[in-house]
Amino acid sequence: MPESNSLPTSLDLASLAAGYRNGTLDPTIVARTILRRIAAADDDAIWISRVADRALLARAAALAALDADARARLPLYGIPFAAKDNIDAAGFETTAACPGFAYRPERNATAVERLLAAGAMLVGKTNLDQFATGLVGVRSPYGVPRNPFDPAFIPGGSSSGSAVAVARGLVSFALGTDTAGSGRVPAGFNNIVGLKPTRGLIGTTGLVPACRSLDCISIFATTVEDALAVLSEIAAPDVADPFSRTAPPVPLSPRRPWRCAIPLPAQQEFHGDGAAEAIYHSALTRLEDLGAELVEVDFAPMFEAAGLLYDGPWLAERVASVGDFITANPEAALPVINAIVGRAVDARAADLFRASYRMEAIRKSVRALFETIDIMAVPTSPTIYRLDEVGADPIGTNSRLGRYTNFVNLMDLCGIAVPAGFRPDGLPVGITLLAPAFGEALLAEIAAPLHRLAGVPQGATGLPLPGPAPIAYGRAALVPLLVVGGHLSGLPLNRQLTDLGARLDATCRTAPSYRLFALPGEPTRPGLLRVADGGTGIAGEIWLLTPEALGRFIGLIPSPLGLGPVQLANGGSVTGFLCEQIGTIGAEDISRFGGWRAWIARAG
Repeated sequence: MPESNSLPTSLDLASLAAGYRNGTLDPTIVARTILRRIAAADDDAIWISRVADRALLARAAALAALDADARARLPLYGIPFAAKDNIDAAGFETTAACPGFAYRPERNATAVERLLAAGAMLVGKTNLDQFATGLVGVRSPYGVPRNPFDPAFIPGGSSSGSAVAVARGLVSFALGTDTAGSGRVPAGFNNIVGLKPTRGLIGTTGLVPACRSLDCISIFATTVEDALAVLSEIAAPDVADPFSRTAPPVPLSPRRPWRCAIPLPAQQEFHGDGAAEAIYHSALTRLEDLGAELVEVDFAPMFEAAGLLYDGPWLAERVASVGDFITANPEAALPVINAIVGRAVDARAADLFRASYRMEAIRKSVRALFETIDIMAVPTSPTIYRLDEVGADPIGTNSRLGRYTNFVNLMDLCGIAVPAGFRPDGLPVGITLLAPAFGEALLAEIAAPLHRLAGVPQGATGLPLPGPAPIAYGRAALVPLLVVGGHLSGLPLNRQLTDLGARLDATCRTAPSYRLFALPGEPTRPGLLRVADGGTGIAGEIWLLTPEALGRFIGLIPSPLGLGPVQLANGGSVTGFLCEQIGTIGAEDISRFGGWRAWIARAG
């Protein structure tokens, strides 16, 4: 494994924040260390352009000069990042890895602007497969970023420079893009996390489009927590982007045991890479350890959709994006890019519509599938190729790498790619978890522990992963609800919560000022009553729901039960089930059992 270049600390967000808080670090120390590490890496192909050293140090000094209150208002204070060079950054040319296409934008892309406003430090613009067309990372006139684990192998693309910069510890995180896998395949080849968010969740104003209806800005980081923290800052409506979407407050944890779809054995293709296959199955075993029920599913519809990506409307969409430039300037584009885009120039409108109709049918079948499963788990890529293998077969190798990625945006799924282990030759292998649109928080809750169970370091730095941290993304708009009876996890009424997408947040006990009754009727229900004297603490659970789900849930609550404030043993208060006093007349007082579960066990 490559050696660390002696950074004073890990560049993960929690470690940098801790250093800034305790005074052992300031942004200028981090900036100087990054500059030394970039020089030591000696890989100019990572970057297409870089912030001048003096400008980076000036940005760092300005941040360091802020007072404590100002720093506290910057959630990404002093965090270094990079952006793929098909994303605009004011003061830099945007090339999309095509010098003849280059232009100088007047303003930052929406995502870059939000990161800078949050206190992050831009280090540079990174290399990519030209016009973000490719999964190999070698289709650039600016050179090939070296795979940090073996330079004879490809780095993955199209977001090659962004992934390598994160893997080598040159930045804390980097923006990439993802249309057909460009934010996931390089993550797998570089032993890092690749978050491909829901289409439209991150605004794409200032992004050179590949397929505008499918394009996503993606995030590379060394931990799932860091990727979600960055997402929290840039997932917001973009008024200038017609494809922008606002995430609903979706909660989050799957049912237990949760169901994870995997391809049928005959569909698990690794192109002879037995080590990658073994690592994938080891990762599936770890998913089972985390509570998954693995379900083999026919992935034929997904693979059919992937085929349509490069033989239908979405290949023609690349013509709409950059085709006019390539047609007018064929010498400016690489031959392989000319060949790919040229295939769609003469596409007939009727054929495009037929493919679009078929895609809608596939999407409908996938939506139905997700009514029976919670997530999917697929290899991030079937294998990895040497540079000479890609050179000998540039189209075929690239196509094979997208087997498990090409269908994802077409099906309106989100995904998180995490490291799964290392082959005997030291090359990393990844696994990707997929969920329906706006399921990022759900995936993160599973992907973060799955990553740590793999026992791998941060990228290629040799540094250990930091400890787990809370994932706040998606929680802000959720409403806590205390349940004390049949809605407890595993009991018959719990499905009323899980069907609404509720998530178990914590177990708890009420303050010692309540009595619990078994109300008459079928089925027997509990009644929690607050009393002035003689109360006790009652065991319960706190579940999180969206406001909309809570509104629907209230309609399911029968008299004499209702919702109201319940005091907790820890001094807090939460909305929970309460019973009218009149409803307890003649009911058995079961408070001595301390909770509904204990009473059920005793009665049984």
